[in-house]
Amino acid sequence: MKALTLTQPWATLVAIGAKRIETRSWKTSYRGPLAIHAAKEFPKEARKFTTQPVCYESMRRIARMEMRANGWRAYPLGCIIATCRLTNVLPVVSLEPLSELERAFGDYSPGRFAWILQDVKPLPQPVPMKGALGLWEAGYIGPWERQE
Repeated sequence: MKALTLTQPWATLVAIGAKRIETRSWKTSYRGPLAIHAAKEFPKEARKFTTQPVCYESMRRIARMEMRANGWRAYPLGCIIATCRLTNVLPVVSLEPLSELERAFGDYSPGRFAWILQDVKPLPQPVPMKGALGLWEAGYIGPWERQE
């Protein structure tokens, strides 16, 4: 199965369905099943974003994660956390108006590409795995990887 590594908290935002579009500086012709991998590293700026109301409230409301006790340490790192289908890749300038949440969770500056993710399914348990840049082959991650 193809996989894409995302930095936290954006990987979890995809896994819980709060983020349906991943923005990238590059496009791909690949369409199909995709595993969402949470990067091993959690940069300081990304940790800071978890305290912003837009992120914090999405995690609390949608994922029912209690962030106060563990803060950024509540996020899984270095593992596959969800599967989905990559259904399209479009220049960001061609997108319909975006919700406030979607805009807050991506970089929609000119020249970037919107990767449209559908049928997102969080895994019952994270699968530890080393990530990589670009699209990479995760191999078999379990029976839940099959997209119907």
